[in-house]
Amino acid sequence: MSDVVCLGILVADVWGKPVNEWPERGRLSLVDEMGMGVGGCAANSGISLTKLGVATSVMGKVGDDGFGRFVTGQLQAEGVDVSRVRVDETTGTSATMVMIDDAGERSFIHAIGANATVRPDELDMDLITSAKVFDFAGALVMPGFDGEPAASVLEAAQQAGVTTCMDTVWDATGRWMELIAPCLPHCDIFLPSYAEAVEITGETEPEKAAGVLLDAGVKTAGLKLGAEGCYLRTADEELCLPAYEVEVVDGTGSGDAFVAGFIRGLLAGWDLERVGRFANAVGALCVTGVGTTAGVRGFEQTSEFLVEKGDSHLR
Repeated sequence: MSDVVCLGILVADVWGKPVNEWPERGRLSLVDEMGMGVGGCAANSGISLTKLGVATSVMGKVGDDGFGRFVTGQLQAEGVDVSRVRVDETTGTSATMVMIDDAGERSFIHAIGANATVRPDELDMDLITSAKVFDFAGALVMPGFDGEPAASVLEAAQQAGVTTCMDTVWDATGRWMELIAPCLPHCDIFLPSYAEAVEITGETEPEKAAGVLLDAGVKTAGLKLGAEGCYLRTADEELCLPAYEVEVVDGTGSGDAFVAGFIRGLLAGWDLERVGRFANAVGALCVTGVGTTAGVRGFEQTSEFLVEKGDSHLR
């Protein structure tokens, strides 16, 4: 039985680097590297959790195509349980073109694909309600599931005693709080990026944005601040934890790695500061490799990294 169930977006990524400018229309540009990998919040967090030693299942949908077979094959190769990933024979697998510049910053072109067709009545609720943590990974780009349908699944998990966690993706439709609001009362942990939190809450200061989320029912609000680290807040505690300095190769997947590190710390029963610092470490290591999870290390290696960075008391 899995300790964590990650439900959300599953994506085939095609990446190239460095891409510092668009080619002229009708022209060809060259890059030094190009490759293919697994992406999407559920896949990224699922693989990262497995690397950290957590038994993890991923739920979602792929198409009946080469991209879909690639995604499920890679997840299986990493030790993730994919037995509840459904194949949609009418819609293609979600895919993203990832352009990575010299600084490791990414730009994306995305096709939602099969992620749009996930519905609550297709899910294995017994698996979800028997897990320790249910992670809704990829809210705001699942039009068939976002909003009230997602809230119903989070509520059922929470009522079963499962810790609920949610992460978001940039909402190109601009609906933000309209889709997120129904979920917040049933969300124990909410871990958006700072930019996403600003759009959701209308507040530009992390403290105020987190306050809006707590007022809406979230128990722990964690804002991912990129190179600045993270801001964490509960009803009783407030922390701003700096990021760890590393050489950035590719920032893709770092937010999902942070989520995986956060969940790993929760399962260990740590206090909020230790959880946040460990999550920062997992996210920092993620950006040292190309792709969404290549830089993520195991639990012991991540702990050793913390020692190297002077946080030996957190080991």
